[in-house]
Amino acid sequence: MNKLAFVFPGQGSQYVGMGKSFYDGFPVARRTFEEADDIFGYKISRLIFEGPKEGLDLTENTQPAILIASIAAFRVLKEKTAARPSLLAGHSLGEFTALVASGALAFSDAVRLVHMRGRFMQASAPPGTGKMCAILGLDIDTVSVICESASMDAAVAVPANINSPEQIVISGHATAVDIAAGLARERGARMVVPLQVSAPSHSPLMEGAAQRLDEELRKITLNNMDVPVVTNVEAEPVTDPSMIKGLLIRQLMSPVRWVDIIRRMRKEGVGRIVEIGPNRVLTGLVKRIEKEIATFNLNEASDIDRVVEAVGRQS
Repeated sequence: MNKLAFVFPGQGSQYVGMGKSFYDGFPVARRTFEEADDIFGYKISRLIFEGPKEGLDLTENTQPAILIASIAAFRVLKEKTAARPSLLAGHSLGEFTALVASGALAFSDAVRLVHMRGRFMQASAPPGTGKMCAILGLDIDTVSVICESASMDAAVAVPANINSPEQIVISGHATAVDIAAGLARERGARMVVPLQVSAPSHSPLMEGAAQRLDEELRKITLNNMDVPVVTNVEAEPVTDPSMIKGLLIRQLMSPVRWVDIIRRMRKEGVGRIVEIGPNRVLTGLVKRIEKEIATFNLNEASDIDRVVEAVGRQS
């Protein structure tokens, strides 16, 4: 029960300066950022390293920025150790990063896809139409019932991110999400926090974005996978690249089943998880789901020696 897994963060983990220590300290990371600059035709690396924060926080910039910074760190780790993970996963956007790490998706294709994905998501729901809200202190069954009660023919609220047993993010039409938030408070939620997001992710409002992403995915070729990816939609390891495109399309309108993903990893014998990329959001969630799993972060270059020591221990 000491297998190794890597997980990759999603939107919300970004910060100005992420990845800069890897860029400064490791040629493979520098080449990763330079490759991304070439893909965009301008220095997205400058936005990542210097900001402004308002520009980095735009969904169409945030998504490729997090993927780029995460893959830069992943490539450094890959150079530093022969140890390889048994499983991979990523939170929402992070699933694209996991697919790059698995070998299924080319880095250049992933950067372009998530850039367009961000644009499609922003365009799919006009400003003010949708909303997301974090509910703390209630379980998924209770939140699901609340969302059903709050939903109407013209407005729906749904569980979007099942982050931990008692941290559920809901998404959908603003009117239904507001009603659900009120019901959650009545049911004893510890906290109900509206999220500052530009798109109601993982809800039916993303149907237009899913259709446009489908068109873009048809243009790319996927490769065989070196490592299985536990997907957001099914919380099951996928090894067949022919399944990936359909799952990525469904992901936009389906909940991120992070609790089920981590529990499935534990069932598969995972005892160590390294979160690779900016911040430490997923590490905190893992600890709330499976306390027995040892967690490590590769957020800054100063983390590398400690992580290499941890992943170098063979099961």
